[in-house]
Amino acid sequence: MTDLTMLEREMTGWRRDLHAHPEFGFEERRTSAFVAAKLREFGLDVAEGIGGTGVVGTLHRGNGNRAIALRADMDALRIPEQGQAEYRSQTPGVMHACGHDGHTTMLLGAAKLLAEDGGFDGTVRFIFQPAEEWGKGALAMLDDGLMERFPFEEIYGLHNMPGLPVGHFETCAGAMMSAEDNFEIVLKGVGGHAARPHAGNEVLVAACALVTNLQTIVSRRLSPADIGVVSVTELITDGTRNALPGLARILGDARSFRPEVSAEIEKQMRVIAHGTGLTYNVSTEVIYTREFVPLLNDAALVEEAFAAARTVLEPDHIATAREPMTGSEDFARFLEHIPGCFVFLGNGRDSAPLHNPTYDFNDAGLIHGTRFHAAIVKRRLPPK
Repeated sequence: MTDLTMLEREMTGWRRDLHAHPEFGFEERRTSAFVAAKLREFGLDVAEGIGGTGVVGTLHRGNGNRAIALRADMDALRIPEQGQAEYRSQTPGVMHACGHDGHTTMLLGAAKLLAEDGGFDGTVRFIFQPAEEWGKGALAMLDDGLMERFPFEEIYGLHNMPGLPVGHFETCAGAMMSAEDNFEIVLKGVGGHAARPHAGNEVLVAACALVTNLQTIVSRRLSPADIGVVSVTELITDGTRNALPGLARILGDARSFRPEVSAEIEKQMRVIAHGTGLTYNVSTEVIYTREFVPLLNDAALVEEAFAAARTVLEPDHIATAREPMTGSEDFARFLEHIPGCFVFLGNGRDSAPLHNPTYDFNDAGLIHGTRFHAAIVKRRLPPK
């Protein structure tokens, strides 16, 4: 049997190495090579370059013909790290600010644990995915024939959660995380001298009005029973201190949990943009894209995940997530094809928030994620 204390020590070293060498989405060449080398060391069959920089490891035991998948993300963010740990990022402007270094490490630990100890009958696919932060990595792997080349019947994934104590576990059936839509609204008019606004047809006042008007989509145009978020994140113009702009761009994102709500947000955004443009005599163009789909957990597999968690975690540390999270996760793309379950594991009450320049994955949580991965495999592929 695997010495868990020694495994935990090994994983801490792996995680800190990955943290020191972060790579942005579809650039995870060092990370992919690290993952592939470890999987081969554990005795798995390994395929590289899936969806660009993705890696799939396959482990088979017994005579079972069922296959399940476990997935981790590998990419980092373009955020300069402000942490002071000795293993802080050595790549300027890039850091693991979302804990994907920890997710990768936990899945590697599960691969080693299951390869050494067995305890299941069937096939496990270990999926190491690029470019989750873009919302493009899962699609890239699927488009590269992931499910045809490495078939599996269900899939599981996890994410660390700041604020939740280490060793604590949450998930829920149905909507777990939201869709993310991106939008850009372009306003065009006639710029001019700041001292002569009447001589042109500037766009800044119209843009400011439009930003305010967009806030009525959720408060007045969606049903109160539906969850929706519309956030303007940038307002960019070609004006300067003494010149009124003739071009403005409003950028932002919208979150929802049902396609019908997403469609209504887009519809109302176009209505409001058109109406505001008419009011201020400027032209408007709305570019609306859907980057992430809602993450919808399978109810039966959520119960299986709870049952597996109870074998490796304290019973009072396991809970149903009280409300869906309006963050997004491209694990949801896999769930459009097969049933699965995504869960949260605690990163500590005092953890910095995700995507914060001082964030760091809590190494004390590594063994919990690894043991959960192994437990769900043993439950879903029981030995005969």
